[in-house]
Amino acid sequence: MSRVAKQQVKNQIRDLFKQDFIYHAFFWLVLLVVLIILNDKSAGFLYTVGMEFINVGFYAVIVYFNLYYLIPKYLTGKTFILYGALLILSSMIITPIKVLFFSLLFMSEPLIKSSFIQNQNFIFLSTFFVGGASTIFKIINDWLKHQRERKELHQETLQSELKYLKTQINPHFLFNTLNNLYALTLKKSDKAPEIVLKLSEMMRYMLYDCNERRVMLLKEVHYITNYLELEKLRQGKSFKINFEVDGHVQDQKIAPLMFIPFLENSFKHGINNALSEGYVDIKLHVQEDNIKLNIENSKAPTLPAQNHGKKSGGIGLNNIKRRLNLMYPNNYYLDIKDNPDNYKVYLSINLV
Repeated sequence: MSRVAKQQVKNQIRDLFKQDFIYHAFFWLVLLVVLIILNDKSAGFLYTVGMEFINVGFYAVIVYFNLYYLIPKYLTGKTFILYGALLILSSMIITPIKVLFFSLLFMSEPLIKSSFIQNQNFIFLSTFFVGGASTIFKIINDWLKHQRERKELHQETLQSELKYLKTQINPHFLFNTLNNLYALTLKKSDKAPEIVLKLSEMMRYMLYDCNERRVMLLKEVHYITNYLELEKLRQGKSFKINFEVDGHVQDQKIAPLMFIPFLENSFKHGINNALSEGYVDIKLHVQEDNIKLNIENSKAPTLPAQNHGKKSGGIGLNNIKRRLNLMYPNNYYLDIKDNPDNYKVYLSINLV
């Protein structure tokens, strides 16, 4: 047999064992063995095997009739009384048929044969109990399946929403940066090539690393550093930009691009033409299981008017609040203070 043929056989066997009927057959086989072991075998081993085989066979009949006909047709339609009555009726019909099979098996044993006839009530109750047990199993199994599907759907919804929110962040930041780069190229500034290099590094991070649910904090800090260096190149030396990291940045992980909307907002309002001496002060306190971000920026008495009446911004802060609720529910604290002469942001995230 060729290697391809062997692989096909293996695949067919694997697919076969994936089918539900294999597991069902295994269950009934195990039940048969257990019933044979528990039986007193007073009638002889072969008679015991035959009797328990009949037992298991009729148990299977009531179970599958219940699972594939009674439950879908009556129980799911919430006709509980009718369903219960039909399950009882089915057990009553199966009982004499089952007794008949036992009688044929023990034709030469009149005492054992008569005992089955006398114990029809017990046979009926055991049949009804097995049918009812399959109903309970079906209800529990469907509930667990529904819960699992709900959880999977919830996770898929969260992931889809997070991806959408991240796609909002990236073009928003890129739009602002390209505007700045365009202004510098018009002035033929020597800073333009350096900005292109920084922007290239940042875009590489956003395109590749930020596809993960969590990224290394070290990469996020490096991204922030590049962002601030880009802002320093754009703003020049007339404005103060300070960034301090307190603690050890090691193997901690965080959701990507969590801090950039706050930084964008601080530069939008903290450094503009209405201020002669603007500043942005950023402090990041890092612990093993917690990160604290403090941002303080200057604020002009009157914010600059938007060009042509168009709205800009607004996406960032609403976006990040939504992402925090999705990524760190009940594990973050955000406090924003809009004072007359400054703007402060305090964010604490428990890394989970």
